[in-house]
Amino acid sequence: MITVGLTGSIGMGKSTTAALFAEAGAAVFDADQAVAELYAPGGAAVEPIAQAFPGCADLRTGVDRDRLSEALQADPGRFEALESIVHPLVGQARANFFKAAEMQGKTVAILDVPLLFETGQHEKVDVVVVVSAPVDVQRDRVLAREGMSEAKFDAIIARQTPDSVKREQADYIIDTSRGVEHARRQVDAVMTALKERDR
Repeated sequence: MITVGLTGSIGMGKSTTAALFAEAGAAVFDADQAVAELYAPGGAAVEPIAQAFPGCADLRTGVDRDRLSEALQADPGRFEALESIVHPLVGQARANFFKAAEMQGKTVAILDVPLLFETGQHEKVDVVVVVSAPVDVQRDRVLAREGMSEAKFDAIIARQTPDSVKREQADYIIDTSRGVEHARRQVDAVMTALKERDR
């Protein structure tokens, strides 16, 4: 089974591309979804976040993402504390995903990870696929999201490896600026190449 790290900066179309890989027959692990489950009521991250970030989580209601975001914006140095809680839990979920994908006989397993390079996970996969689009397309997409501001967008970008650097380190690049069908053709081509490589 070939393991693929799928990544891309905010607003590049990574989630859509991950769905296209799933349609093409790959097993897909969505790190954002894994975090959402950890943050939900009863999730494994709720209690430790409640202790580390008072007022940002409750066992009955889960993690309040808005309050947590405000706390991190007020003190960016706390990101490490949050990551020390969340990353090991996501790692366990990822290990469980790999076992299940192998049992299902999947030939390609996609790790949909926003911070693939930032967390060093690009070194633990066989192939890296970067989802990209021109910066003006990216900015327009992100600023159209509810609750997003220029300041919040800039803060997120500051924590992410630049798109140009990601592209340089990619084995494959999916350009999402020309619509879903164009992206789907690129995904199908990558899947074909990966299956050939696996033979």
